[in-house]
Amino acid sequence: MEYVEEYVLAKYPEYANLIEGDGSGIDMSSFIINEEPSELPMSDDRRKSPRSPSFGSNLPEMDRTQLEPSRLLDILNKKSSFPGSFISIPEIQAQNKVLKHCGLPDDEYLVLFTPSYKDAMMLVGESYPFVKGNYYMTILGEQQEDYIKEFASFKESRVLIAPKTWLDLRIRGSQLSQNFRRKCKISPKGLFAYVADVNGTMHWVSEAHRNYWHVLLDASAMVVGKDRLHVGLHRPDFLVCCLDNTNSNPSKITCLLVRKKSFDTSNGSS
Repeated sequence: MEYVEEYVLAKYPEYANLIEGDGSGIDMSSFIINEEPSELPMSDDRRKSPRSPSFGSNLPEMDRTQLEPSRLLDILNKKSSFPGSFISIPEIQAQNKVLKHCGLPDDEYLVLFTPSYKDAMMLVGESYPFVKGNYYMTILGEQQEDYIKEFASFKESRVLIAPKTWLDLRIRGSQLSQNFRRKCKISPKGLFAYVADVNGTMHWVSEAHRNYWHVLLDASAMVVGKDRLHVGLHRPDFLVCCLDNTNSNPSKITCLLVRKKSFDTSNGSS
């Protein structure tokens, strides 16, 4: 009964004022995704016949985009297909901590844990439906290597590398805004990836969405529990951040958050 009570309080924290323990004193290495990534897509099938996006009813151009067959799609499919399946209390506590830190509801996002930043970004690069005619626009800066860019280039998507100055809201007629409004025969237009700023550049998430772009927000330089990240009003499609894992190796775990409504996680045709 004690174990069941712990599980229920961890799974449904709204029924308790606070969960005992915030996930900071647990070994999270047991639920990290440790599958080996592929350096590039394994065949030319996607180049020859790319999968068309699958759209929903609310925002046809943005919701329920079909991801390509990949490790990420398999993982999301399992998490979505078996919502009642058992996951450990430490994993639930870690998920709650990340979502609370970001100000995001647990019914809108799936949380994955990876051993490194590279692993998280490659999961996105492998699965995102880059095709000839859409775009990958990136402002990831010089501190982090862009692991998505190679996948976008391989799939013949047009890669746009933009300077960080484009994020400056004080500049009228922003180059970034102009690029969001690019004409594109494919919708969504592609993926926009940029680094989160503590001082606040979340505005670009909403503007990108208004112009039919998916957004990856890289908050990996911020540490959950230390740097406050408020994205509840903007809802990026992918969010990368870090969680301390002081009791084990690696000392920091990378978290990849995926917005459920943005992507069709069904895996029937793969």
